[in-house]
Amino acid sequence: MSNEMNLSVQALARKNVQELTPYQSARRLGGNGDVWLNANEYAIAPNFELTQQTFNRYPECQPARVINRYAAYAGVDPEQVLVSRGADEGIELLIRAFCEPGKDAILYCPPTYGMYSVSAETIGVEGRTVPAKADWSLDLPAIEAALDGVKLVYVCSPNNPTGNIIDPDEIRAVLEMTRGRAIVAVDEAYIEFCPQASVSGWLQEYPHLTILRTLSKAFALAGLRCGFTLANSEVIGLLMKVIAPYPISTPVADIAAQALSPEGLVLMRQRVAEVTENRVWLQEELEKCACVEAVFASDTNYVLARFTASAAAFKNLWDQGIILRDQNKQPGLSGCLRITIGTREELQRVITALQALPGAGAGAASINEKQNSPRKEHM
Repeated sequence: MSNEMNLSVQALARKNVQELTPYQSARRLGGNGDVWLNANEYAIAPNFELTQQTFNRYPECQPARVINRYAAYAGVDPEQVLVSRGADEGIELLIRAFCEPGKDAILYCPPTYGMYSVSAETIGVEGRTVPAKADWSLDLPAIEAALDGVKLVYVCSPNNPTGNIIDPDEIRAVLEMTRGRAIVAVDEAYIEFCPQASVSGWLQEYPHLTILRTLSKAFALAGLRCGFTLANSEVIGLLMKVIAPYPISTPVADIAAQALSPEGLVLMRQRVAEVTENRVWLQEELEKCACVEAVFASDTNYVLARFTASAAAFKNLWDQGIILRDQNKQPGLSGCLRITIGTREELQRVITALQALPGAGAGAASINEKQNSPRKEHM
């Protein structure tokens, strides 16, 4: 009886959901580590105390204090800000608002963040890919050729998992070719590590531009699940039609507002400086490891590196309680692992473990010299 019931439930599900592979988040992948460097989190928990003590009433849909503080921080008007359950909800809201299931498509450029495809597939919207070029820049002619039926283009800058900033001229070219045709969502989840690269100042020029932000990275609040979409008021109005009635809870709004206070912004920038210093150290130490073939430039809180035997390196560290993120299945990232920038002590454990692993007869530096790849590597 139970088997028949299970079969009928499966049959009731939408076909695309039956066949869907869910996003493999760091927590879903598991592990029993004590050094977690696989989710691009900040390693040390910040201190907050709840100032709101009554929870019997529903929260504001868009808490004014959070919206106003984020608008001031981002340099936009409050009418251009929407707060949601992480930037992941923003990704999904855009698809729900602008894409007709079974008819429209989104476009993105792998290797990149996996939630674009998962959200589209869940909703029943085609996920169309235009692979990035060998140096991880955008293939502009291929994007333009693939725009038929596309309502939404995602560009991740800095890009996860490669760590590179997308050339602003390339983003501008995408915005120009999509005028009147599609929304362009620039995912700036890691923009605090390279604020000069933000396109938030372009909103007035491009009515179809949207920008995704989060408190999960530089603000050290991944567990809070609080993100933002920046867009012109017309786009925000459409997103407000499809967002849940109470997207963020009162405690989330309370802590988010504290994080966006003048004092909170000072602490955030101190974290960015610390992470940047640790990242440079890690890149330099990785280049000395015989098992590392290439260390790629990064403007984020993580480093991507190519290993001579990445599966063995990944498992060796996993067995020692050091959890990295395997990127082998991403297009063009064979042999690559992504390492979140943790504390100096955590990163030293990574380097100590990698130093014990054999290479392919040469150190990273000499191997790098032989490579013909145009990708920029940390020097």
